[in-house]
Amino acid sequence: MAARGARLRLCLWLLLHFLPQVYCEYGMVHVLSEKGSSKGKDYCILFNSQWAHLPHDLGKASLLQLQDQTASVLCSPSDVPDGGFNNQIPMVMRGNCTFYEKVRLAQINGARGLLIVSRERLVPPGGNRSQYEEIDIPVALLSYTDMLDIGKSFGSSVKGAMYAPNEPVLDYNMVIIFVMAVGTVAIGGYWAGSRDVKKRYMKHKRDDGAEKHDDETVDVTPIMICVFVVMCCSMLVLLYFFYDHLVYVIIGIFCLAASIGLYSCLSPFVRRFPLGKCRIPDNNLPYFHKRPQVRMLLLAVFCISVSVVWGIFRNEDQWAWVLQDALGIAFCLYMLKTIRLPTFKGCTLLLLVLFVYDVFFVFITPFLTKTGESIMVEVAAGPSDSATHEKLPMVLKVPRLNSSPLALCDRPFSLLGFGDILVPGLLVAYCHRFDIQVQSSRVYFVACTIAYGIGLLVTFVALALMQMGQPALLYLVPCTLLTSFAVALWRKELAMFWTGSGFAVNTSLI
Repeated sequence: MAARGARLRLCLWLLLHFLPQVYCEYGMVHVLSEKGSSKGKDYCILFNSQWAHLPHDLGKASLLQLQDQTASVLCSPSDVPDGGFNNQIPMVMRGNCTFYEKVRLAQINGARGLLIVSRERLVPPGGNRSQYEEIDIPVALLSYTDMLDIGKSFGSSVKGAMYAPNEPVLDYNMVIIFVMAVGTVAIGGYWAGSRDVKKRYMKHKRDDGAEKHDDETVDVTPIMICVFVVMCCSMLVLLYFFYDHLVYVIIGIFCLAASIGLYSCLSPFVRRFPLGKCRIPDNNLPYFHKRPQVRMLLLAVFCISVSVVWGIFRNEDQWAWVLQDALGIAFCLYMLKTIRLPTFKGCTLLLLVLFVYDVFFVFITPFLTKTGESIMVEVAAGPSDSATHEKLPMVLKVPRLNSSPLALCDRPFSLLGFGDILVPGLLVAYCHRFDIQVQSSRVYFVACTIAYGIGLLVTFVALALMQMGQPALLYLVPCTLLTSFAVALWRKELAMFWTGSGFAVNTSLI
């Protein structure tokens, strides 16, 4: 599920509880060396436009000298250096005085802006109406880490320009997420449907009778659906209250499940290789006593290694997301071909119950939490006050491609939860299985896959219009369920489609 509401939640909470006149906005300070020998770099700032507005275009922002005064907190005239801050932007530390006292001292001593360096979480610099009217220079907060990076990257002689570009309506990374999600649903649904019918109605010649090449499927019953939803609700609430303790459990489970999923997805291709068919010698070790083929053993080592590499380097934003997405897609494909909904009645029950679950935890829980936070969005994106700064891995994530304050400061990735792929994907798999059963030239499968793509597009539009995290199942469930129902009604096969009966396999369609 895509999540973009953390900044709005922080500002709303401050607005309602403590600072009734605080505007909270993300901006950037573009820093470059005065010598002009290095490329400039943008850093995140948090500002309050009631002090002074920042230009939206970097070309219209004043490029001024940044004066490092971080040895001072600028709370008294004695903190002002000789000569003042003539046409400069001083960087000072947060202290025991108010933001107004700092910015007033900076303004009367000739500063053209003020950057307040904070070791703590950034909060918008507030004041009252009369103070806002008195001040006409911009004031913003900069993190201590970024201040250190500025000194390390550019030295002591640097210039900076503060600006706040408009957020793009949609980021181009949505195209990548769309392709990954629809592709996973289509491939997983097709693979699961074909594999299930083959397993039931065709006799395969195996090159090795000692091994089972196919994984066992699990038929989902209504009782299992109810138990699953209760477990989801319980785990989500536990994660909300004990995130820092449980996040590592979820990461460990993901590594294990992703290894199994990757092995399951790659094993059909590895078995086609003519090499490595020899077996390991007889032994009494667990699993190895079955004498697996060398090529399958090497595949298992490879899959485990990929998961371990991701687990170690999971916080490397530059490239770890690629591994996470690859492992996530393999996990989703494995689940789609392992979990089987035997009837459209079961599909309807599962999708509708999870539809209510998704909507409740995104739209209703903000009215139940003290800070007005959505439990789903907070858990999916990672709590802003988390001590571990870990993120749940059960999402597809793609870095934002557009340069914007939100991407730089708060949410560098767009997210889509695995549930938004798996839940509709199980219906797509059922549709393909039914297509083969009634010899319908895959009309159900194609229609449901297209409906999923349309529902995902509607989710992106809602995300752009509302500028907050969206429960994707709110749009995906009606699109896929109603489309499948309409196709069955149009073809006068609703009774068979509802109960999953009418098995008449046409193997040419498999």
